[in-house]
Amino acid sequence: MIIRAKAPLRISFAGGGTDVPPYPEREGGCVLNATIDNFAWGSLRPRTDDKIEIESADLGISLKYTIDSEMAFDGQLDLAKAAILRLGAKNSHGFDVFLHTDAPPGSGLGSSSALVVGLVGLVKEFTNLPLTEYEIAHLAYVIERQDLGIQGGLQDQYASSFGGFNFIEFEKDRVIVNPLRISREVVNELEHNLLLCYTGTTRRSDHIIEDQTQRFQANEGKTVSALRQQKQLALDMKNALLQRRLTDFGDLLHSAWQSKKNLSPKISNSAIDEIYEEARKHGALGGKMTGAGGGGYMLFYCLFEKKHKVVEALRKLGVVATEFGFDHHGLQTWRVHEAGIRS
Repeated sequence: MIIRAKAPLRISFAGGGTDVPPYPEREGGCVLNATIDNFAWGSLRPRTDDKIEIESADLGISLKYTIDSEMAFDGQLDLAKAAILRLGAKNSHGFDVFLHTDAPPGSGLGSSSALVVGLVGLVKEFTNLPLTEYEIAHLAYVIERQDLGIQGGLQDQYASSFGGFNFIEFEKDRVIVNPLRISREVVNELEHNLLLCYTGTTRRSDHIIEDQTQRFQANEGKTVSALRQQKQLALDMKNALLQRRLTDFGDLLHSAWQSKKNLSPKISNSAIDEIYEEARKHGALGGKMTGAGGGGYMLFYCLFEKKHKVVEALRKLGVVATEFGFDHHGLQTWRVHEAGIRS
């Protein structure tokens, strides 16, 4: 018997930064995001010999333990080790875990958080824990942000756990996920017109988030104003989607990027600015970095008839542009029974 899991990555349209403590506690945050058909994948195979093996296909790392071994956080597959320890999976007769993600850490698509959500899903099934989507997301947040001390917000874990288009509100002591009923026509048109573009570099988001947080705590006017603008833009973009005003949505995406750059000078750089200007020059109404910034993926909303021109212009800058679809399911887990597999 093998337990499988897949947890979707996400794109964030507006509101990013308002989900990063201490902003939610002080002013309340909100984000608009959606999950896409890129995933963090995982498999867990139970063993009977009290051994544990964790393998990452992306990093080319395989770690071996016994159930009595110490799992120290040493920079090697710490996300997996933290999930195993937090959920008590070592209280078993052993297992193998295999992990793979469709985008690397630092891509801006929430891949690390999706991986943790997938790990929680695997261990939940393995240990028969009755967890809701909210509880899965909260556990993933605790593992990543508290157990491992990785700075960041809350939106990625909730997006991956729930899936689909969501307007997520962050209050002092709770998170509220509002699923959006986006019409099939609007989803099709978004898939028709959106481009996901890899800038060729990844980045560590915690440095950017640390800078942004310090500026907010110091009450720096530019950062505080930009965070409040992000909240309003998330609401405006939600309304544009629900009211099928997609040209307005593209324009608001441009406004969201201009506002986001005011959160921290580390969010953009000359290379990112050049990519953005070239895309706008050739037919993109708007766009933004999909995560904290500094590298990874950029998202563009294009006039469809000019989309190919945007792709060609960005290709000359070494940017790889891809189309994608949306995921509407969130975390999924299932079991496979196969002859010859140790159970």
